[in-house]
Amino acid sequence: MEQEMKGSQAPPFGPVAAVLLAAGIGALVLGLLTTLAEASTALKDSLQLTDPVGPLSGKTVFATVAFFVAWGILHTVLRQKDPAPRGVYVWTSAMVGLGLLLTFPLFFELFTAE
Repeated sequence: MEQEMKGSQAPPFGPVAAVLLAAGIGALVLGLLTTLAEASTALKDSLQLTDPVGPLSGKTVFATVAFFVAWGILHTVLRQKDPAPRGVYVWTSAMVGLGLLLTFPLFFELFTAE
């Protein structure tokens, strides 16, 4: 089996890059919606897809949709490509980090609509 592995070529990194970048986009969209909902009562009300959950229902649904749409597009574009893993990790980390920052109350309460 080891002989077979030596002769074979590693699969391209593109599909992995696509899902990692899509996860970063989903996290960023969740963070943006969280902060924007604090800044706009109209947006906050429109994100309320179900009453018991409140605006969190819309935030999570739209972030999930953003993830799957981005994943589909990025997978189509990158499936045969081999992007540099370092760049993918940096961009994904930046988007996830910013998305997390945007979901912290100490940050998004700075934008609360009055």
